[in-house]
Amino acid sequence: MKTVSAINKEVLRLALPSILANITIPLVGIVDVAIIGHISNAAAVGGIAVGTMLFDLLYWNFGFLRVGTSGMTAQAYGRADRHEQAKLLTQGVTIAMGAAVFIWLIQWFFVTLVLYLMPCSAEVADFARRYFFVRIWAAPATLSLMALKGWFIGMQNTTAAMITDIVVNVVNMAASYVLAVYTPLGAIGVAWGTLIAQYAGLLSAAIILLVQYRPLLLLCRVKESMRPNELKRFNTLNTNLFLRSLSFMVIYVGYTVLMSAYGDTELAVSAIIMKIFMFFSYFIDGFAYAAEAMVGREGVADGGEWRKTPDVRRCARVLGAWALALGLVFTLLYLVFDEQLITLMTTDDGIRSAARPYYIYLWLMPILSAFAFLYDGIFIGATQAVPVRNCMFAAAAAFVLVYIATAPQMGAAAVYLAYMVHLIVRTIYLAIAYLKL
Repeated sequence: MKTVSAINKEVLRLALPSILANITIPLVGIVDVAIIGHISNAAAVGGIAVGTMLFDLLYWNFGFLRVGTSGMTAQAYGRADRHEQAKLLTQGVTIAMGAAVFIWLIQWFFVTLVLYLMPCSAEVADFARRYFFVRIWAAPATLSLMALKGWFIGMQNTTAAMITDIVVNVVNMAASYVLAVYTPLGAIGVAWGTLIAQYAGLLSAAIILLVQYRPLLLLCRVKESMRPNELKRFNTLNTNLFLRSLSFMVIYVGYTVLMSAYGDTELAVSAIIMKIFMFFSYFIDGFAYAAEAMVGREGVADGGEWRKTPDVRRCARVLGAWALALGLVFTLLYLVFDEQLITLMTTDDGIRSAARPYYIYLWLMPILSAFAFLYDGIFIGATQAVPVRNCMFAAAAAFVLVYIATAPQMGAAAVYLAYMVHLIVRTIYLAIAYLKL
């Protein structure tokens, strides 16, 4: 049985590389919004938010490529099953490529329909459309990186996932800045920067596979891995995770769509506040990824099917202490530096002034969301997709109902309140489900 000290060392070994990589992810969004905020207007900032939302609609539906691959690979690692590890790598990347081709085929119909339904200004819609039709060509790289990141985490190699993330995000920031500021592309250069960065990340992941996992690559068999009987477990797990992703869409896309109805300034404010909040989420995600790897591995350490062993329980308690500490620290940071963070994102006085009434929601987000993220990691490592699916059904319903009930009195603030409530629902639901697991 592992000691708390040993578990802490393992948590940090797995979490720190993910955190270091994840720090650069929100910086990409911050840089993109900051570039647009300094060289363009609120319509362009809103266009970035809507353009990003379009990709959320597409890519989050394929989030199972990372999430499902991670948990199953961690369990294959715990059983030292090399053939299963190779099969999961093959399945993840092959399905990612097929999904990218599908996205390319529907791209024009998709963006036309969504922008037709969205209550945003013509200027915002035009920028979002231009952004989308550039960045869409990164789909094969983006989806393959989802599968590869999940596989690396499951293989207890968060350093490899860190390297690919850092390559993507550093190249993204540099290319977006250069193309937007120093070329005739202007603001749309941020889309070209993202396109270049995704393929740079895919190249780095391929190099890592060749250097560190060459013997496993020799076991990869596309034809055998994609047979229906071999895909059965993969499909069963990921069908539930796909439904979970759809529920996420109700909340995260709903957040942007609802805010767009209150005008370009409110939309820009909501985009900036969400970017700042996501900075915390990528810290806590490092510990959620550690939970995926450790819970998946330890639950099958004695062979056979996954179960909640004493080591799993001990890991969960240690990870919970880290989650609570992070939530408290970031709530304090946002409370003290709220004004400075908004100013960092934009010099537009109208946007900065409009943001002040919503600071309280920014303060509360970290402490309310910390355990929601952590429990996701625990259940994914356990490959228990039904509870996380049902949890998101309940959270999405809460988001919609709270907004409908409070919007007439609160206006745009009702969107933030509904988002807060969905975080609380996720935490309570999965806490109860964990006790029953």
